[in-house]
Amino acid sequence: MSLITAESKHFGLGSTNPPKQDDILRVYSMSLCPYAERARIILLAKKLRHEIVNIDLKRKPEWYLELNPQGKVPALDIGSKIIVESLDICDYLDETYPEPKLYPSDPQAKARDQELIKKFDKLIQQFYTTVRNLENKSISQYAEDFLPLLEEYENELKSRGDFFGGSEPRMVDYMIWPWAERAGVIDLEFGEKLPIPENKITHILKWCNNMKKLDAIEATLVSNERQYNLMQAYKSGNPVDYDSL
Repeated sequence: MSLITAESKHFGLGSTNPPKQDDILRVYSMSLCPYAERARIILLAKKLRHEIVNIDLKRKPEWYLELNPQGKVPALDIGSKIIVESLDICDYLDETYPEPKLYPSDPQAKARDQELIKKFDKLIQQFYTTVRNLENKSISQYAEDFLPLLEEYENELKSRGDFFGGSEPRMVDYMIWPWAERAGVIDLEFGEKLPIPENKITHILKWCNNMKKLDAIEATLVSNERQYNLMQAYKSGNPVDYDSL
């Protein structure tokens, strides 16, 4: 039996909420959203049956705003309530469905993992600053901004192994992956490769290759070209046809 029942089209204004199966989880998503990707990865990593309903974030359905007044994705419908925010969803899934357990059992180790996830917000912010060229810098200058932020994760991987979870991926790996996946969008935006010396991030590069081999990652992987097309569509200010990107 398949783990996923996917509603691939993006539901917008005037649409009707598709009937929900009571015995499986439903995640409201957008096919190119990195935060929604976090939730979809965890559902797959834990092999949980679920269905995906994609939302047109520029023309949000009336019924979705009734379910989730914030209108953001992801949102997880567990039947009794709607859980929002990607980290809250993923933490809920890890606590409720403990196999495989994605946080360490040791409290100090878990706290360190949570710290790494929280600190990664700085790299997320740097990614969007760079890809949107908000500071009007050269790509070389942005590379200089990235490098010190990457160093902590490079050193952490050096001490841990193939993954932040050691020999197996855990929550840190899955929570930061969507932006590692999108790194190539910067290259497309500037027309040249972000000039970070490979010898400075050897463990991160190896980690990226290891992540791409995982079933949950292969199933959610989106090309940098599609992600770039989405960002260009947002820049244009015109309506976004999510289904044709």
